[in-house]
Amino acid sequence: MRSLEPDHPLKRRRRLPRSFKELTPSNHFNPRTFFHEMVWKALLTKRTGQHRQPEFPQLTTGQVALTWIGHASFLAQFSDLNVLIDPNFANWLFLLKRIKRTGLKIEHLPPIDLVLLTHAHFDHFHKPTLRKLPAPKIGVMPWGMGDLARGLGFERIIELQWWESFSHGAWKATLTPTKHWGARVIRDEHRGYGSFILEHQGRRIFHGGDSAYFDGFKEIGLRCPPEIALLPIGAYYPDSFRHVHMGPDEAIKVFHDLRAQWLVPMHYGAFKLSFEDLDEPPRWLCELCSNAGLTHHLRILEEGVPQVF
Repeated sequence: MRSLEPDHPLKRRRRLPRSFKELTPSNHFNPRTFFHEMVWKALLTKRTGQHRQPEFPQLTTGQVALTWIGHASFLAQFSDLNVLIDPNFANWLFLLKRIKRTGLKIEHLPPIDLVLLTHAHFDHFHKPTLRKLPAPKIGVMPWGMGDLARGLGFERIIELQWWESFSHGAWKATLTPTKHWGARVIRDEHRGYGSFILEHQGRRIFHGGDSAYFDGFKEIGLRCPPEIALLPIGAYYPDSFRHVHMGPDEAIKVFHDLRAQWLVPMHYGAFKLSFEDLDEPPRWLCELCSNAGLTHHLRILEEGVPQVF
């Protein structure tokens, strides 16, 4: 595989931050705002949701079942393949409280054949979760992340550049571009980031990871349009957050750019990562889809409940 990092929208030379505010690409926070909005408000919010004993369906060839675990975490199941995407079962991310429980417990998972990891941020690449997974065989992730994954139980670790694919047996995973960033801490900007197209049994699923809106989604839609688009809709307010995230309005634009058939929203409701109310993203998305005549293309999943597509 190529050793050169691909050109991407946020590639730039960075100096050491001079303040807490500069620790995020959009310069969102001062310390007082961060602790009030992200920590204190979450502490005062009662944790909701419930763990379910999932009833995984018996699938025939060509069927796919999606179980939303919560936040950006999904279990995708085919008749012969179990795939986890950005698994995170944490109740806490350092000071950040999980406000809605995962839809199932980690011990309820079936054996995992493949784990797709979109980038190294703690809410998407959660090491304690990965260590506890039931015998994950293959981990596929962007460039520069392999050292983070070593020692977490994977039999095989694959790093991809944008538009590179890895195939095993009958399935294929392709890393596609996003507008985000990959550093886990301050000094590791060599790490990549992206989204994934997963192809198996004639089906094609897109997981958007984290991303702001950008024209790269149109290229994805031209080169490999998915049937099902798992798109982030939270962490968009104030507007400076849209440098690296998208809201429901932009998720609909992405849905059209991808030329997908189903829009499945994610990245909302679990962790307070921005200033909008936790229940605002799905409410606004439903309103926008109704106004645009897209309600029949929208599938809002309930955490822990498998849905067959």
